[in-house]
Amino acid sequence: MKQALLYKEKNKNLVQCNACSWHCNIKPGKTGICGVRKNIDGVLYSLVYEHPTSVQIDPIEKKPFFHFLPRRPVFSLGTMGCNFQCQFCQNWGISQQPKKIAKNPNISLEDTIENYEKWSPEQIIRHCKERDIPVIAYTYNEPAVFFRYAYDIARLAFKTGIKNVYVTNGFESKQALEKIAPYLDAINIDLKSFSREFYKNICKAKVDPVKRNIKDIVKKYKNIWLEITTLLIPGENDSKKELKNIAKFIAKLNPNIPWHISRFHPAYKMKDKQETPFKTLKLAYKIGKEAGLNFVYIGNSTNKKYQNTYCPNCNNDVINRSGYDIEVNLDRNICPNCGFIIPGIWQNI
Repeated sequence: MKQALLYKEKNKNLVQCNACSWHCNIKPGKTGICGVRKNIDGVLYSLVYEHPTSVQIDPIEKKPFFHFLPRRPVFSLGTMGCNFQCQFCQNWGISQQPKKIAKNPNISLEDTIENYEKWSPEQIIRHCKERDIPVIAYTYNEPAVFFRYAYDIARLAFKTGIKNVYVTNGFESKQALEKIAPYLDAINIDLKSFSREFYKNICKAKVDPVKRNIKDIVKKYKNIWLEITTLLIPGENDSKKELKNIAKFIAKLNPNIPWHISRFHPAYKMKDKQETPFKTLKLAYKIGKEAGLNFVYIGNSTNKKYQNTYCPNCNNDVINRSGYDIEVNLDRNICPNCGFIIPGIWQNI
């Protein structure tokens, strides 16, 4: 446990948390919506500091990032807690765990967190340096809820040349995004829908702050490489109108932003839903291309055609992907067939 960043002291020991766009006003002894930032005697603390629930070495493509340091291993970590309550969450066992514990008077949240293995920021950096791991990913749950921990790791990583990437629901506050931006190299944002009703009913959240942050990253934080992911859930966010709205939104900002269309598999409170039909994924792919997006990908599918990167100028396949078996056919960042520059962060591939 460590004192949190991004909060404001108010009257009567009340604090306002400013890590995400909820800006929770938290009474003493209580936590915010995320369940892991707690007001203790008028001071906000991060309960999950140095106690990730999940630590794994992943391929960068799994995050997914397709235009950022392909084939590189990534140190991935996440904690418990989330500021959303998505009914389809694949990692609900950790993201929603604080809410479950809060309903059981016989279980202590703090004791549960302490039982997880301890990883200090310094230990993570040593681990990565000793194993030549060039990237750290803040993932599995929402990084905003463990902001102090992520920020301290990211600053140390930056000093040693290790890259930092966020995999996020995009609901960070303006303050959080501004504070982490100097140390952040790439971000993949889940744009779960373009509908306020979907966010309200399915995620218990709001879409407008997500769209705002996407716009800010494109316009204000050009040092951060951006990719966007949308999980298509049958009957919920997969209509032609919905897909066109998302594709046009992204294309208007920058047609070179990669859009990952991900296949839904039944999980958590949506186990009664069918998985996304492949024809729906192909339709979304077509809509993305027609909107002017240069790089559209279908995720959670074995169809290689829709996972490869093609040169927008000559249609030459410059990166072939078969699962996590990656073949890069680029001369630095240049298509060897026509000389077109492929946008991304490649660095001596």
